[in-house]
Amino acid sequence: MAHDLEIARAAELLCGARHAVALTGAGISTPSGIPDFRSPEDGLWEKDNAMDIISLRVFSRDPERFYRWMRPLLGAKMAAEPNPAHYALADLERRGMLKAVITQNIDDLHRQAGSHEVLEMHGTLQTATCWECRRQMRSEDLLPDYLATGKMPRCPHCGGVVKPDIVFFGEMLPAATVATSRAHVNQADLMLVAGSSLEVAPVSQLPMEVVDRGGRVIVVNYTPTYIDSWADVVIQDDVATVLPRIAAALRAAAAGRSPQAGSQF
Repeated sequence: MAHDLEIARAAELLCGARHAVALTGAGISTPSGIPDFRSPEDGLWEKDNAMDIISLRVFSRDPERFYRWMRPLLGAKMAAEPNPAHYALADLERRGMLKAVITQNIDDLHRQAGSHEVLEMHGTLQTATCWECRRQMRSEDLLPDYLATGKMPRCPHCGGVVKPDIVFFGEMLPAATVATSRAHVNQADLMLVAGSSLEVAPVSQLPMEVVDRGGRVIVVNYTPTYIDSWADVVIQDDVATVLPRIAAALRAAAAGRSPQAGSQF
């Protein structure tokens, strides 16, 4: 079966790692129906330049423009469910083989799949904050009406503009999340990159930091990344297929048997 040797090697590296960390990007959620930004033809940046929309400068002048653009994506997010790749990472954490998931995603699917140590470097859509009174609120209390009517959500307390708690261009990454991620990366002897093109700094530099300290890197992504030349394993395929196969190989090894060809999570 395709990638058998690479999957076996990835499982071997994970089994021998002392502190393995996953780094995930949009590609892990596209099998759940959430579009990414950079995929050819269907990526969101093929239609609009997100930097012109998801920015504090634009949002402060015209928040309705952001909400008009974001409505289809939010609709897809609300309907999305974790896919086998999310569940595979949760399984690895549950069995002590993965210490954390550092993610560039804002969809909360890792937690829904059962992962606990999830570090959302670009924020979350689960909450939103009023720009006027600074109250934080649950997005689930605001989004259904917005998705149904297209009317921009406003703070129920003061009527102010509400901004989702995601990191816009021009904003700093969440300090506490960065600090915790940094602590994990500093200990990591293995990083599993899953579904990330590694094009957005500073998160994109984390795998190289692991390499620079003598650690190992596994890459599972449809397209090449800059770290491929330094990685121990590179599998260019669907994360929703490959990650469950890696998890299955690890379960089989723990049980002292060989995994069945094509076994899935």
